[in-house]
Amino acid sequence: MTNPKLELLTPDNCQVIFIDQQPQMAFGVQSIDRQTLKNNVVGLAKGAKIFSIPTIITTVESESFSGYSYPELLSVFPEAPILERSSMNSWDDQKVRDALKKNGRKKVVVSGLWTEVCNNTFALSAMLEGDYEIYMVADASGGTSEAAHDYSMQRMIQAGVVPVTWQQVMLEWQRDWKNRDTYDAVMELVKEHSGAYGMGVDYAYTMVHKAPQRTEHGPILAPVAASL
Repeated sequence: MTNPKLELLTPDNCQVIFIDQQPQMAFGVQSIDRQTLKNNVVGLAKGAKIFSIPTIITTVESESFSGYSYPELLSVFPEAPILERSSMNSWDDQKVRDALKKNGRKKVVVSGLWTEVCNNTFALSAMLEGDYEIYMVADASGGTSEAAHDYSMQRMIQAGVVPVTWQQVMLEWQRDWKNRDTYDAVMELVKEHSGAYGMGVDYAYTMVHKAPQRTEHGPILAPVAASL
């Protein structure tokens, strides 16, 4: 029998779930720089949008404790319902189970807070009770300490979870640069969210390929030597 985990992620075989990407949960994250975390979460969301990946957003105790999801995340999917829960384990909420089943894809890409609680419990439960394959986006998730994140990732990996990063997932979806229908959107996403990689793309476009700069700016004033 073929091991399904040897199959690459494609726009047709997976779905994405964002779990508790909320400010009060982010306040407790110590395993990754929180601005980097938010950048990666939004980058993953925009990638899912480019490739039309079915996406679920679920939150916990928004009004009583955790706050509302990042506006930058919600703006990527303005029409998506937000599945509110009381349980830390998303699998305990029937709306989440129904949404996963409706999407009809066994490969689930997960980005959530915190790694050691909400990600861990959902991953183990969805694998055990729902027979899902879990792809945990390590750099779009965070724990309350480096140890909490790392040991939780190790526990999930030992149970069969596949560790990935957000950019790895996006480029796996793209797969081939000849896929021109998504190429331009992916490059724009890379420029905005991929750090040094994005800076390199900007440099290559403008300096090597002589493309115009992607933002307007004021006049460039030539050097003028100051009098001694």
